[in-house]
Amino acid sequence: MRTLRPRLGRTVLALSAVSLLTDLSSEMIYPLLPIFLSATLGASAAMVGAIEGSAETLAAVLKLASGWWSDRVRRRKPLVVAGYALASIARPLVAAAGSASQVLAVRLVDRIGKGIRSAPRDALLADAVPPGVRGRAFGFHRAADHLGAVLGPLVAFALLGGLGVELRTVFWLAAIPGAAAVLVLVVAVREPPLPRPAAPADPAPRTAGDAAPGAAPPRALVGVLGAVALFTLGNSTDAFLVLRATALGVPVALVPILWAALHLVKSATATAGGALSDRVGRRPVIVAGWALYAAIYLGFARASTAWHAWALFAAYGVVFGLTEGAEKALVADLAPAGRRGTAFGWYTLTVGVGALPASLLFGVVWDRAGAAAAFTLGAALALGAALLLVVGGRTSPPLAAASVQQQREPGRS
Repeated sequence: MRTLRPRLGRTVLALSAVSLLTDLSSEMIYPLLPIFLSATLGASAAMVGAIEGSAETLAAVLKLASGWWSDRVRRRKPLVVAGYALASIARPLVAAAGSASQVLAVRLVDRIGKGIRSAPRDALLADAVPPGVRGRAFGFHRAADHLGAVLGPLVAFALLGGLGVELRTVFWLAAIPGAAAVLVLVVAVREPPLPRPAAPADPAPRTAGDAAPGAAPPRALVGVLGAVALFTLGNSTDAFLVLRATALGVPVALVPILWAALHLVKSATATAGGALSDRVGRRPVIVAGWALYAAIYLGFARASTAWHAWALFAAYGVVFGLTEGAEKALVADLAPAGRRGTAFGWYTLTVGVGALPASLLFGVVWDRAGAAAAFTLGAALALGAALLLVVGGRTSPPLAAASVQQQREPGRS
């Protein structure tokens, strides 16, 4: 008799709706921002990289602090609400910017909100599901997030092309779905209580890796973070993909459609990619995604026409489907429940701190040696990260037996 899979539950569904609405708001702005910066405000490629990299780095530092704090106070939701609210208020203010530095200020405040909410939200999601479906839960959440990123550019395209709305007005209108996201979060998300950590019967001396809470990531996670750090160094802001696409001949008016197509593929593959990691393991799925990333970046390096950009953008979406849910599920697998917020903080800190040097490096190489050299460098770093994760996996324990057992048990409501 076929067993039922565990349900994802109200918390996962509500958080997914919040992410859908937030990304709808964000993606009405983000794919148009590189063009706004370069064409309207006169910013260089290096400046675009500096703005996006600085914003993500600031967010990353806050993610560690907020994740650790959510473990300490044993509450996730208040931080999640505060982060989403701050970002939803700040994001549309880019419409009022008259210089690249003002865009930077708005992006920093927006990313502060993301930094406050991200690690507690991911920990809240992991707390709400059994281990055997973590990959599917994170994949479903990412699918909803990317569906919002499909709708956002489509709304922007309809406003710009169909109704003739000005670019800055589109940015202002992005406030509406952002406010709706905060409302859903406050009303619909329920926080499950965290289990009280059991006191050890025979306490052992602490090691450096087990020092004060938040002082270091769980030791099982360190090798994974090293591989993620190397991959991130070659994973610059996607704003450069937009610039590359327009250089290959994609019309500016079609950029929102190109961006929507990318996120449509992300949304369509995210749940399946996360569920695949539940069945075959996290590392093989992540390695496959990083190897595909390298192949796509090499494709961008050699691309010569507009249709190449369309094809590569679509393939790029599969990378996210394979990696996003699997990476977050792996973090949850390797962290005890009482330190899960801290673990996600370290993961997002690693990704975010690498964003600034990655984007600056990419922008400088682009400006001095050309786009092909920049994309080739990104591909090489991704392959190195995949190799590091494979080597590290040989010395790491498999997923907990409890997780495997739970995958075989009948579902629960």
